[in-house]
Amino acid sequence: MPENKKDLSEEDIKNRYITPALNAVGWAAEDMLMEKYFTDGRVIFQGGKHARKQGKKADYLLYSSPNYPIAIVEAKDNNHPVGGGLQQAMDYAQILDIPFAYSSNGDGFVEHDFLTGMEADIPLDKFPTREQLLERVRASKKLTPEQETVINQPYYWDADTHKPRYYQRIAINRTIEAVAKGQKRILLVMATGTGKTFTAFQIIERLHKSGCKKKILYLADRNFLIDQTMIQDFKPFKKIMTKIKGKDMDSSYEIYMALYQQLVSYDEGVPDPFMDFKPEFFDLILVDECHRGSAKEDSEWRRILEYFSGATQIGMTATPKVKFGANNLEYFGEPLFTYSLKQGIEDGFLAPYRVTNSFLNVDLKGWAPEGPQELDLFGNVIPEQLYQRPDFGRELVIKTRREVVARRITQMLYKIGRMTKTIVFCTDVEEADAMRQLLVSLNADMVKEDPRYVMRITGDDAVGKKELGNFLEPSEPYPVVVTTSEMLSTGADCKTCGLIVIDKEIGSMTEFKQIVGRGTRLKTDKGKWHFEILDFRNATQMFKDPEFDGEPEMPEEPVHSGGGGMHENVRPYNPGPKKYYINHVEVKIDAETVSYLGADGKTQVVESFTDFTRKNIRGKFATLDDFIKRWTAEERKAAVVDELKEYDVLIDAIREANPALAKVDVFDIICHVAFDQKPLTRSERANNVKKRNYLAKYEGKAREVLEALLVKYADDGILQMEQNEVLKLDPFSHIGTVPKIMKLFGGREGYEAAVIDLKKQLYLTDDVA
Repeated sequence: MPENKKDLSEEDIKNRYITPALNAVGWAAEDMLMEKYFTDGRVIFQGGKHARKQGKKADYLLYSSPNYPIAIVEAKDNNHPVGGGLQQAMDYAQILDIPFAYSSNGDGFVEHDFLTGMEADIPLDKFPTREQLLERVRASKKLTPEQETVINQPYYWDADTHKPRYYQRIAINRTIEAVAKGQKRILLVMATGTGKTFTAFQIIERLHKSGCKKKILYLADRNFLIDQTMIQDFKPFKKIMTKIKGKDMDSSYEIYMALYQQLVSYDEGVPDPFMDFKPEFFDLILVDECHRGSAKEDSEWRRILEYFSGATQIGMTATPKVKFGANNLEYFGEPLFTYSLKQGIEDGFLAPYRVTNSFLNVDLKGWAPEGPQELDLFGNVIPEQLYQRPDFGRELVIKTRREVVARRITQMLYKIGRMTKTIVFCTDVEEADAMRQLLVSLNADMVKEDPRYVMRITGDDAVGKKELGNFLEPSEPYPVVVTTSEMLSTGADCKTCGLIVIDKEIGSMTEFKQIVGRGTRLKTDKGKWHFEILDFRNATQMFKDPEFDGEPEMPEEPVHSGGGGMHENVRPYNPGPKKYYINHVEVKIDAETVSYLGADGKTQVVESFTDFTRKNIRGKFATLDDFIKRWTAEERKAAVVDELKEYDVLIDAIREANPALAKVDVFDIICHVAFDQKPLTRSERANNVKKRNYLAKYEGKAREVLEALLVKYADDGILQMEQNEVLKLDPFSHIGTVPKIMKLFGGREGYEAAVIDLKKQLYLTDDVA
């Protein structure tokens, strides 16, 4: 009897038709990745529980060469049309920057060509060969043999190097191609924590090895950023790389690491040190963190770039600036590639965050002296005016406010774990030092264990700066809490930072993005799945600004800085050191809100955990009947729980938030939270099965096994009971081995059928209140 394709699964269609068709035209196993996940799946967390959503997965990725996917194929079973998977293939192809997308149901292929916009039906035995697809790419891009040589230069690879993630590959490949074609200025925008230095390394490696670029300058503005890069991602360059120290310009190396401050002169009449090199000396320059803030800083690195104007220049940043006078878009042009924080979180490569906004009474109302001659703690007359939140810590120090902030930080640490690495951003160095002292006093028991528990790390503190490396190192427990003003706001790669505290005014989107970026790295092997933001200055309102994660645009007219950024009505900052100190104001937290990153990528206030969960469950199951039908139809109940994770529902988190549900089954939790049904405990459900005398049809050890399964269900729940591995545990191990137990029911199929029937008995609709 001939095989009926309609009866075959998708997996069968792939194995019997699609894979052989690809193999027949030369696509070998080494040219293909099947069932390839290219994202990790977004991390979701509620309370202290976390899980991952399903990652994105391609059925087939076809490669023209390593790290150059050229086609994607999505498979469907034969009950779908040939093109049933084409839209999904096209969606994935656009994400992955792949020129050709295909769909197949085993009868043939449908092709979408992104180079031409055309679609075509292709017989099963006529799938394009690797060389045919490459020729179409060459014809579209009009590449010369010299350009192809540069583009085809392999990636660096050794035992210590990881394969690039898909977005890193896109950034690297687009840059190599742009440079090969002669583009002189390139901007790459990649969110903090997504591997900009690894991307830079592969770009330099491939351009250098291909002979396209011979002398390369890497610019940064923080010494530890240079050191960190040299000993980590750039380590393979060790023999040909040098760090420019002082004003020493040694021309014998090939890769130069430099602080741009060292390459310019600050003395009038003294030429810039970089002029020791001829203008044509460097043919490639990379500027790390090219967003740097002030016009003065911009003028420094621009002086260097303009002197070496013949070199290809690549700017890399997480935060492209769009302000006049400090505009890297104006200099480098529109980004060649952008990978945002929102996308990184959605893909599961970056940590999601939870925001706690603490609103202090004095911040909301402001403070004014009671009369024209009120004195501060040092006998100074306090100018008579209304002091508002932006003034606190800058012009007016309210010591009781500091104390409330320090206590709230300590409370947060008690809640999330007192060894959680924490950065506290303060108004200035003095505030950072005062906050350190308060946190030491409030956490004396931890400081007793190690005096480095709380430290100040600021530019003027040599002792603190020495500990920066330990703070950034995931395997080093100390320091735990660091206070700072500016130093750690950018570039500091602290993978285990789990709490960011903001108690300073944030005057620009660039600074805000950089501060948030200190927490975005995932470090799951160290238990870091998300990070917390404790915000005393309402800086996190910037999450709601379209500029936060939107495409950067050139402003239509100059934007004048100096007015306090988002606080347009606040008096301009007086840079003078004069502060007034008071200690008699009663300060308390008036209100707090807790927010999370919503599915739309924007921070939303969670009104209540229960309401949030109910809404999300009903997003999947509109009615109680819909849920019961799905639950009953699914033999493996864990599949329903996994589906709900895609809707940000974590059953364990619901139990954690409501101890009364600790002994309630997953089924009842969902019915109770989403549809207001009275829950039964697991023991009650197990006893109902016994009352119906359902087990009477079984005898001897078979009945003993099912009775033990009911006990296991009452103790641990359905997700544990339905796993075959449960038979390896007590008391089943005393009854016999797994094969022996299954033999009691006539074999594996008989045992699994008995378990399915037992689950039906547990969830008879009569038991739903």
